[in-house]
Parts: sequence; structure tokens; C-alpha cells
Amino acid sequence: MAIAKKIKQKTRQFIDSKHMLKSITVASFLESTIVPIPLEAVLIPLMQARREKLWLIALMATIGCIIGAIFGYALGYYLFDVVGDWVINTFSNPEQFEQVKQNMQAQGFWFVLTLGIVPIPFQIAMLAAGATKYSIFLFLLATVIARSIRYFALAAVVYYAGNQAERIIQKHKTKALVAVSVLVLLLWWLSTLI
Repeated sequence: MAIAKKIKQKTRQFIDSKHMLKSITVASFLESTIVPIPLEAVLIPLMQARREKLWLIALMATIGCIIGAIFGYALGYYLFDVVGDWVINTFSNPEQFEQVKQNMQAQGFWFVLTLGIVPIPFQIAMLAAGATKYSIFLFLLATVIARSIRYFALAAVVYYAGNQAERIIQKHKTKALVAVSVLVLLLWWLSTLI
């Protein structure tokens, strides 16, 4: 939590910066690739302070994540033999990664969509998608949907709740994640029946 507090302090410094939107894109790229720190610690106070750019901030965070997802996919696709062990040991463990690969091969789209919403390191899904040569189109579609839900939902809460957004999100975060996860899993299950 000390890291999140420090990030919030730094966020306040660039709130009025002309580089704020670029910084959000870079931060989102880093969060989705190598820095496993929730971007929400930066986004919520920034969205509250810059409500006139609320939807643009959510869009730039989504774009940064998509660029990061392409990068992670490419690492898995082209360099898994070189960087795979490091990523697995940094963000997971070999047994968990093997399970992720199996899930990717069986239900890739829904698996990526679920991991893109819930607070589990997304790096594993990106690497597994590339390593298993999963369809880049379906991978990106699931990533865009998942991360848009994540970032635009934050923007919607800030839009409607204003300065109370951070308190509301902290209070209801677990319930919201469970509800969205259940909804995605239900849609996943329904897709297997069709």
C-alpha cells in the first residue's frame, strides 16, 4: 500500500501537466506489461481532478493497455523460450502458467476476457496467448472489451459520484468484481451451450 500512496502523490503532481494523457497511456502500458500495480490508484484521483477529460483518460488508459497487450502477446509468440521463465516466475509459477495455457487453448476468448477484468496479473494471459499462438484478433477483441469495461466503469463511477468515487469504489470494489466476474462466467457458460 505504500507504493500506491506514493503513486497517488506523484499523480497529483502531473494532474495539470500537458503530458498527463500521454503519461496515462505509458502508465497503462507499463501496468499491463511489467509493473503489477493497479492503475486505479492513479486513475481515480486523476479522473476526479480532471473531470472535463474523464472519458479521454479512460480511453488513453485502454489504449495503453492494448499496446501493452500486443507487446505481451508478441513476447509470448516470438520470445517465449527466452523470456517465458522470467515472466512466469515474476508473475506466477510454472503450475499456474500450465493451467493458464490449457485454459487458453480450451476457451481463449472468455479466459482473456475474464483475466482482463479481474485483478489478476494480465501478463500471464498475454504471454499464454502468444505462446499458444492463440488468434491475435480474438485476443485483442477480448482485451479491448475487458479493459474498456474496467476503465470506463471507473470513469462512470467518477462521473456520477464525483469526489465520493474513491470511497464508493473502495467500499464496493469486491462486490463489483464478483458481480462482473459472475456475469462474464455466465456468458462464457452460455456460449458453450450454443
